[in-house]
Amino acid sequence: MSELIRKQHNVSILLYHIVSPTKYRKAILTKDVDEKLKEICEDIALRYEIEFLEIGTDEDHVHFFVQSVPMYSPKKVVQIIRSITAREIFRQMPEVKKQLWGGEIWSDGYFVSTVGAHASEEVIKQYVKNQGASSENIQPRLF
Repeated sequence: MSELIRKQHNVSILLYHIVSPTKYRKAILTKDVDEKLKEICEDIALRYEIEFLEIGTDEDHVHFFVQSVPMYSPKKVVQIIRSITAREIFRQMPEVKKQLWGGEIWSDGYFVSTVGAHASEEVIKQYVKNQGASSENIQPRLF
């Protein structure tokens, strides 16, 4: 669960739901890639003030539910996550790069939303957690 982040001159609770599709919508997010992605995100959390509350992958896109600090804009949070995960996945799993023609893992576009504008924190968390689940599990409608 998210918590207030207390700094010397501010207190914040900034939650973002980020969706990043793979380049060409290629289905490269296998179980192994998913596990490696989560490991890399743990390292990002240690280096930057970005807390990963939930990560959910489907074959061709990933949902991140993150909390950050006011010093990072939503765009900067997305840049940090996408650049480091791409570099490290290609470095640690070179077979993934072979599946992509241009050597990029992420599509140019992405979605980012503050949590609370369209759904509650718990609804977003469950939606992200259930990514890739069978169609028998009915996922909540967000929008």
